[in-house]
Amino acid sequence: MTSAYEELIATTKETSTLRSAMSVLGWDQRTKMPPGGVEQRSNQLALLAKLTHERATDPRIGELLAQCEADKDLTADPHSDSAANIRELRRAYDRATKLPSDHVEENARTHAIAEHHWEEARAKKDFSLFEPWLEKNIGLARTTAGFYGWESDEEPWDALAEGYERGMRARQVDSVFVPLRDRLQALVSDLSSARKPSTSIHDITLPTDAQMSFVTKISEAIGFDFSRGRIDTTVHPFCSGFHPGDVRITTRFSDNKFFDSLAATMHETGHGIYEQGLLPAYNGTPLGRAVSLGIHESQSRMWENFVGRSRAFWTWCQPLVANDLGITASADDIYAGMNLVDPSFIRVEADEATYNLHIMVRFELERALMNGDLGAADVPHEWNRRYKEYLGVDVPDDALGCLQDVHWSGGSFGYFPTYTLGNIYAAQIFEKIREDIGDVDAQFERGDFGPLKGWLNENLHRHGGRYIPSELCERLTGKPLSADALLRHLEGKLRPLYGL
Repeated sequence: MTSAYEELIATTKETSTLRSAMSVLGWDQRTKMPPGGVEQRSNQLALLAKLTHERATDPRIGELLAQCEADKDLTADPHSDSAANIRELRRAYDRATKLPSDHVEENARTHAIAEHHWEEARAKKDFSLFEPWLEKNIGLARTTAGFYGWESDEEPWDALAEGYERGMRARQVDSVFVPLRDRLQALVSDLSSARKPSTSIHDITLPTDAQMSFVTKISEAIGFDFSRGRIDTTVHPFCSGFHPGDVRITTRFSDNKFFDSLAATMHETGHGIYEQGLLPAYNGTPLGRAVSLGIHESQSRMWENFVGRSRAFWTWCQPLVANDLGITASADDIYAGMNLVDPSFIRVEADEATYNLHIMVRFELERALMNGDLGAADVPHEWNRRYKEYLGVDVPDDALGCLQDVHWSGGSFGYFPTYTLGNIYAAQIFEKIREDIGDVDAQFERGDFGPLKGWLNENLHRHGGRYIPSELCERLTGKPLSADALLRHLEGKLRPLYGL
């Protein structure tokens, strides 16, 4: 191994350690920090963002990369440890060097304060309290896109989305979303006129402490290692992986929405299992990081939907909820209730058939915001209009509407389509898993989730960023990414459930 490569990796790991310190502070802000700490926390995050950016854009990194790229021993095999790390570090360096340090610092400070105002606005159901901060974030995001630049046939949104999913472009997303939206709306329309499954589980009320105890039990049962992780509550569930040995997941509760809380926890557990499945020896390098947000979402959506909303899972889990929580509903009634198709306001509580319609609304709005076709003040009206058109619901207030997601308060424009990509990846990968590990339904019925977790650890998690997302998909499934498997999954489950 050349000394240039060794120096490059050592420097990369140190910078990654700084980033993980920022992540810890971000986790603390969302879970434990008192409101009075917002200003100081924004200063802490701004300084760390500046220091991290300066390290990541040090000209010495460029020199080391050039030396490594010229060394054929390091790059001959494109999938070797060294070649993959060099490729991904070059991509990160080229993007980072386009951003001035003062802009990075301003972003971090503004986002920390904006998130605080978003929480307040959401609690008071008043978009006007967040509007000026959304306006600031939109301006910063458009400036960021300008620094990155885009091709003549692209747009500002594309420059931002590249940071979440390599190669994701608005026109390509649109080409997938439009036909998918048509088929999903047709499916939802068919189901709306069919026999409605049991809704009895949605009348159950449980105290928060009982819910927390149970969802923690299920998280551990499906594979989350609590000796290397923890679970807390927050306004908007998320997962933070600082290291495979320190992964934090969060959830939220309502007394009358236990099954939504369980689904949200299984979703974040899926993220957490991925983070714990990354190889510690590679921590701090691209090989020790998740390959993309779309692939990450495939893991959370797989555990939430393909496991947690399956009949087999509830054959195993129903006796547990009966014993631990006194819920007497049958496995069939819980399965039906977990798969009830009911267009609603909240994305994270949406059923599988309508979930992607929520994503499409967000994609269209942030694309318009980045193009300058929509202003912050117009967001509530346009949000509500699209919800009426796509989901047929009248949004009653801002908290159930455009204030429900944390993403824009943190400047994450270009992120939302990765959720739908995650659903598509998950369906395609799960079809391959069924081929490879045998009767998954029988395994789930007896509470054996080890074969699924083991397959994911071995075939997906341990690779980190070794392969780009499209290549990883084809290596795993033998096929390019397609929404066909997702539609087979949804129609194959929901039509029989509704008697169609």
